[in-house]
Amino acid sequence: MAGPVITKPTQGKTNWSVLLGAAFIMATSAIGPGFLTQTTVFTEKFMANFAFAILASIIIDIGAQMNVWRVITMSRMRGQDVANTVLPGLGHFVAFLIVLGGLAFNIGNIAGCGMGFNVLFGMSEQTGAILSCVIAIGIFASKEAGAAMDTVAKVLGGLMIILTAYVMFVSNPPVGQAVVSSIFPDNYGVLMLPMITLVGGTVGGYITFAGGHRLLDAGIVGYENLQQVNKSAITGIIVTGIMRVVLFLAVLGVVSVGGKLNPANPPASVFQIAAGQMGYMFFGLVLWAAAITSVVGAAYTSVSFLRSFSKTIDKYNSYTIMLFIIISTLVFVTIGRPIKVLILAGSLNGLILPVTLGTMLFACRNKKIIGDQYEHPTWLFVFGILAVLITAYAGITSLSGMAALWK
Repeated sequence: MAGPVITKPTQGKTNWSVLLGAAFIMATSAIGPGFLTQTTVFTEKFMANFAFAILASIIIDIGAQMNVWRVITMSRMRGQDVANTVLPGLGHFVAFLIVLGGLAFNIGNIAGCGMGFNVLFGMSEQTGAILSCVIAIGIFASKEAGAAMDTVAKVLGGLMIILTAYVMFVSNPPVGQAVVSSIFPDNYGVLMLPMITLVGGTVGGYITFAGGHRLLDAGIVGYENLQQVNKSAITGIIVTGIMRVVLFLAVLGVVSVGGKLNPANPPASVFQIAAGQMGYMFFGLVLWAAAITSVVGAAYTSVSFLRSFSKTIDKYNSYTIMLFIIISTLVFVTIGRPIKVLILAGSLNGLILPVTLGTMLFACRNKKIIGDQYEHPTWLFVFGILAVLITAYAGITSLSGMAALWK
């Protein structure tokens, strides 16, 4: 088994570029085509009640991200190495789940890139996907791939929020009703599937580890950098939360006044109904930005789970990431990616979270893993346990709902 990752520590010096980069890599990885589709479809179905699932997913997000990021950076080990230390062989199992889920999502992300270019330029989705593949490969071909990845995530992440916020204001959603429903929905039970799907799409699988692994590679590790880790994790959670709320309210504003969404492309309908042709073009840009940043985040994080098991992959990390992106593109171009599969992938990814987060909780009190200086807060440990229990229960409950998607 591979030992701790060798990184150059920053000795407590604040590097805001890397901190924001890690935060936005996590956030933009969570905000992909599946996120846009899931949020729109479920908001149309559950209306203001979906606010409960949005709020629950943000709370679970906090419990998951803070625990995982702290364990990774304090231990100076990637997720799979932590898992193998907790239980030999577990890291290989976790890596298998995450890489498989990351590949499935990345095919959907590449599809989203193609759809975005189709809206913006009228080209075929396959052509748009191939062009986006070339752009993503260009990021990792750079000598400063880490810095390039950070910059792309920050710029496009900010752009997504601004454009979606415009549509939200134009659609004039019933905010008061949404606030009440976020605590007191009409039926808690029926919201289990949408909640676990949203959690799966935003903190499940590889996404929970995206920012933590980026900080690890940048050398922001150890007890002396704890405050920086906290700042980065909290920023990522805030960014993701803002985008979730803004998109939900934009959709709610459209459907609450009887707007009929096109089942072939629900999110596009929201932008078009709210802001006309300009809104439709905004959607194309938001979709492409969400998709390309998720392609980058999924590929980077998924491959990071293989680096400990192969010296060749570790040595040629950037090339392996490029290969991962190429494979995702080839699958989409030859097979395609329907909307139901995106939703299903989110649900299945949510089932991975109890396993990965549970592993981190086993590690957080083990001094051989996290070191002697760091003390994992009891409130955060309890928070993590609640997140594991909620997602495990919701995941099991949602299995029947997943089957219903195909009827």
